[in-house]
Amino acid sequence: MTFTPVGSFKDWIALLRIDRPVGYWLLLWPTMWGLLAASHGAPPLKHLIIFVAGVFLMRSAGCVINDFADRKLDPNVERTKDRPLAAGRIAAGAALVGFIIMMLMALLLVAQLDWFVVQLSIVGAALATLYPFMKRFIHMPQAWLGMAFGWGAVMAWAAAHGSVTDSPVPWLIFAANVFWSISYDTAYALGDRDDDRKMGMKSSALWFGDYAVAAIILFAAVVLTLLAFVAESFGIAVWLGWIFAVTWQGLLCMRLMIEGEDWGFTYFLMSHWTGAFFALGFVFQAFIAA
Repeated sequence: MTFTPVGSFKDWIALLRIDRPVGYWLLLWPTMWGLLAASHGAPPLKHLIIFVAGVFLMRSAGCVINDFADRKLDPNVERTKDRPLAAGRIAAGAALVGFIIMMLMALLLVAQLDWFVVQLSIVGAALATLYPFMKRFIHMPQAWLGMAFGWGAVMAWAAAHGSVTDSPVPWLIFAANVFWSISYDTAYALGDRDDDRKMGMKSSALWFGDYAVAAIILFAAVVLTLLAFVAESFGIAVWLGWIFAVTWQGLLCMRLMIEGEDWGFTYFLMSHWTGAFFALGFVFQAFIAA
């Protein structure tokens, strides 16, 4: 009988990236934009619990399917060769079972909402599952990541309104997150260009080439423009959150211009604060209205 490694608790912490929480924040904030916008800053507790728990489940599941897809590539990359799947500490089959369990748990959560949201969740699950394979086929897999991360905002709006066609707001948020993901994940991918090129993988960092830093800044500007259209539908506190987001993002972009590509990973790590500031605007709006 062949032993199939299922890994230790520490191995699963590493596989789920629980020790690297920035990914949770980058998925959480666009979902919160949708949830808070749909409820003018005061979502029902039930919705808040479901969507926050869903964020943590889906990000963890996404990490597992990502490492499953890259299990034959990661051993060849210095940065990823010690990941549990790449190093053989967790078997591919065990990881796949873990992924399925987390996806089923996420489905149980969304099943507490109406059928329309459940239908939307199927689209979200497909986006999340297919994302790790996109870098084999499209030059900008970061855009697919943005669709997967931004879909939670559409679902959150639907949970509150029963529709996603009653307002442009959820789609503005969705589009903003696509551009946001291209911006911060291109910065992340700058450090992987040599490995991606060697293995024939595609990324926006490779596609933009020498113009990568300029593209990162341009897409960040598009994000803030789209969020301004969102803020226009709400009160002064949301505009205040937007101003803080613009200020923070502006500082990040200035630092990236000064430091160059070597600062890309730090830009990625600090980008989630842009989302946090904009989300806080909705919370302030609810506090003022109370």
